[in-house]
Amino acid sequence: MNKIWLSSPHLGTAEYDYVKEAFDTNWISPLGPNVNGFEDDISSFLGTGRKLSGDIKTAALSSGTAALHLALIILGVEAGDIVLVQSFTFCGTTNPVTYQGAKIVFIDSEPETWNMCPDALAQALNKYKEKVKAIIPVHLYGMPSKMKELQDVADRYDVPIIEDAAEALGSSYKNMACGTFGEMSALSFNGNKIITTSGGGALVSAKPEYIEKARFLSTQARDQAPHYQHSQIGYNYRMSNIVAGIGRGQMKVLNERVAQRRANNKRYRNFFNSIPGISFQTEPNNDFFSNYWLTAILIDPVLTGGITRETVRLALNADNIESRPLWKPMHLQPIYEGSEFFGTRLCERLFENGLCLPSGSNLTDEEFDRIFSTLGKLFKV
Repeated sequence: MNKIWLSSPHLGTAEYDYVKEAFDTNWISPLGPNVNGFEDDISSFLGTGRKLSGDIKTAALSSGTAALHLALIILGVEAGDIVLVQSFTFCGTTNPVTYQGAKIVFIDSEPETWNMCPDALAQALNKYKEKVKAIIPVHLYGMPSKMKELQDVADRYDVPIIEDAAEALGSSYKNMACGTFGEMSALSFNGNKIITTSGGGALVSAKPEYIEKARFLSTQARDQAPHYQHSQIGYNYRMSNIVAGIGRGQMKVLNERVAQRRANNKRYRNFFNSIPGISFQTEPNNDFFSNYWLTAILIDPVLTGGITRETVRLALNADNIESRPLWKPMHLQPIYEGSEFFGTRLCERLFENGLCLPSGSNLTDEEFDRIFSTLGKLFKV
């Protein structure tokens, strides 16, 4: 049987047209019309609903990790500084902090969104105060964080927030797009994301000087001169015109992709509706709109008759269906052993019992039939 992937790329026809145009016009360099157009498309999409039209600016980059790295540099994070980071995330959130030599203090999740806990954040800020240079919450699996509560805490200590919105393009909180709340935010267009450029990311901010700085740094920090001159260290982080062409085509179907992911989530909820012991990552109220990039569930073996997260994962895997445990908290990772952590260790329990189900926007009815057949045999429904 063909493999059913957790979240595979979903391309249309417009992507090819933009890429072909780049070839036809010989715009194969790291910059060009597609890069400019892609940045404008993202800015326009994220700016919807904001009071100041056009205030969102975007720098298209090689990855979401690069975006976070540049955000930290722009905010002046250096060796010895402290950055508070959501522990329940991927290493792409934490690695840029380590690149800068800063100390990471990990913050637990709260039970409604599974994202950064405002209470644990306040405890950490109360301890470290002026030593904290940035806060990085994550909109996990597309679920918006409690940005008002987090921003209120951050404002009390005058610490900037960098949003990791890598998984949350198309999600919103209080009718504003995720990625538009912090001083800066990072997006990802990796192959498995809601839209893809095969690989790539973006830095977003309402402060144009930040984006101008990011563009400068991401093109090796070349000074204005007829020769190559450099007064500071730069990075090779800019997106190519070819890759951006894919992104321009993907932006045309972004709303459709969000609708398809949300429809997948609904199908899973309907299937598990009568099965005890299964709960979902769920929007707490109407302020939250998740793109449900991945449908994530918790499995309580006490209520399922002993069926665990691993029981389900292995059963799906035996039928060539990919699923994945929730992120292993970063404070449990060997590279961050001994790091300080604030919270009740909820994220550890989420990791122990949580599973991401196949969620691609290109899943077919036949593939869902296979998924539900395997699950039905396991849960005897």
